[in-house]
Amino acid sequence: MQNFAEQCLDMAKSILGQNLDSIHETGTILPVSGEQPRDDEPGHAALAIGEYYRATHETHIGDKDLIDLAARAITAQAFMDEELENGLAYSALGLLSFGPAKDRNLVWERLLDPTREQLDKRLLARSDYEDHFQAFNIAKSVTRYSLGLSKKDETGRLIERFVERVNSHSSTGFFNDFKTTDSIGGVFDLYGVMSFVFIRQSLQLHANIQLRERKLPTLRTHAERFLKLLPDIVRQDGLGWAYGRSIGAYGQMHCISMILQSMRDGWIPANQKDLYKDTLRRLFMYFFVTYLDQEHGYLVIRDDERSTVPQHTTRMANFDAARYLCQWARLAREIGGDAAPENTVPPRKVGRFISFDKSSKKEQGLFIYQDPSSGLALQLPLVASNGLKSSDYLAFPHSPGIFDWPVNHYAPVMMPELTFGENVIVPAFYGKNCTTKLGLRNALTFSYDQPELINTKEQIVPGIGSCKVTWSFKGGVLTSEFSFFVKNQIQLDRMRYLVAIGYPHSSYRVGMTFQLGADGHRTEVIKDDFQAEWKELETVSDDPNYRTYWGKIHYLQILERAHPLIMRPGVQYRLSLRFEPDISFADA
Repeated sequence: MQNFAEQCLDMAKSILGQNLDSIHETGTILPVSGEQPRDDEPGHAALAIGEYYRATHETHIGDKDLIDLAARAITAQAFMDEELENGLAYSALGLLSFGPAKDRNLVWERLLDPTREQLDKRLLARSDYEDHFQAFNIAKSVTRYSLGLSKKDETGRLIERFVERVNSHSSTGFFNDFKTTDSIGGVFDLYGVMSFVFIRQSLQLHANIQLRERKLPTLRTHAERFLKLLPDIVRQDGLGWAYGRSIGAYGQMHCISMILQSMRDGWIPANQKDLYKDTLRRLFMYFFVTYLDQEHGYLVIRDDERSTVPQHTTRMANFDAARYLCQWARLAREIGGDAAPENTVPPRKVGRFISFDKSSKKEQGLFIYQDPSSGLALQLPLVASNGLKSSDYLAFPHSPGIFDWPVNHYAPVMMPELTFGENVIVPAFYGKNCTTKLGLRNALTFSYDQPELINTKEQIVPGIGSCKVTWSFKGGVLTSEFSFFVKNQIQLDRMRYLVAIGYPHSSYRVGMTFQLGADGHRTEVIKDDFQAEWKELETVSDDPNYRTYWGKIHYLQILERAHPLIMRPGVQYRLSLRFEPDISFADA
């Protein structure tokens, strides 16, 4: 692991060297051209600098005084809006990275008395959250106690509360990042991985080693649920988490950190070490090639071909990348040994549904499919999105380069959208009777029912009708079938279905990453009771709304019925399509 550690530190130093000049005298962060700054960016910068110090014990990069820059960023964050718990938590851990004792902490010595008093006040402020922000409360508590700002350590109680809420919001113990109260709920996404990684990082800095050892088994019980997912969801080209918000570069970084933390803590059995080392190798290579500008030494998450969620700025992502690279270097040194698997790990054939939550009201989870012989690999989520109207959470096969969708923009990708007056219906977000089984001709099928239809606001609309969805997979062929029934005669105003044709980034891409070949999706409509028509191919190459986390969407194929249809009870309205995507490689 030594060479891996050195490679990570070299990249971290390069990224920091490109971004430290953005820290103003006041500690605020200068955004890159065309972007707006975020108020929590100083906290991200402080933790990146702190992690670099932990990994190297260096106080300068060139002529940049890291102690002074960290003190500036922490000061700026301390006087920001009090609701920015994330920025405060990042800056607190950044401060703690320079040492747990105030009298030996290089950055604490640089802070002025008003800043120390403000930090004391802000860290002692009580707050409580149901979502991933509760992880930031744990970081605040760790810092409070470890720096001696409080004699009472609330860390253990906060971890127990975090775990209690995980169990109360998921029947299978997965982290649910649900915030709002006016939608169906059940947001199982990358923020679960992020939360466990951040809590584990916080515990490592806790001054009370005994508490850390007592709480690790509790944390492990739930973190391992995500850990066991990773070998199955990571594609052969190294693509990691591929659905939900805030993925892209973070879909690689959070997963890499979880694997390395688990290796360090001994959570991975000896007979699975090669599997996780191979998964780690592919995740890192994809991250390194897809998001790092190796000529100039910084992270690229947004340009003329790719985009990301609005709340992720380039500065924040660069400081986060530097932080993670330093963390990976430390963990790799602690793990030791060789980063390469001892034995060749063959490609995995995967087809299973992971249940995130099952109750009398709804079922939610993730269907994963990988077929090494054809290269088809996908993640099909059946989860909510906190009411975010985007395609990131819709229940279709997410497979960048093959089945693409736009970032932070809604489009009914690979599923029928039915409009009944003010209600826009899609068969996503929840299901009942979720079943995986072998079907006709040994095809693997994943099916679910919706006893009541649900709209794009994630609100169940009783009284209109129901839906049954079936996806079938055999090798590189997949078939979808959507069957709708109405309870009373009703007018359907419009039916729309969309297939996006996108490609990986023209330069930032792994040579063996998957993309569509010349024959495209080879789409065939098997049954269409809506009598819709394919519209003329729509070109969106220059539309910034149709960029992905990885590259551009160039064309939209839209199947639409634009005039009303009277739907009658007792009649099945079916839409079924077959796909056999022509899968090739980016540099083939």
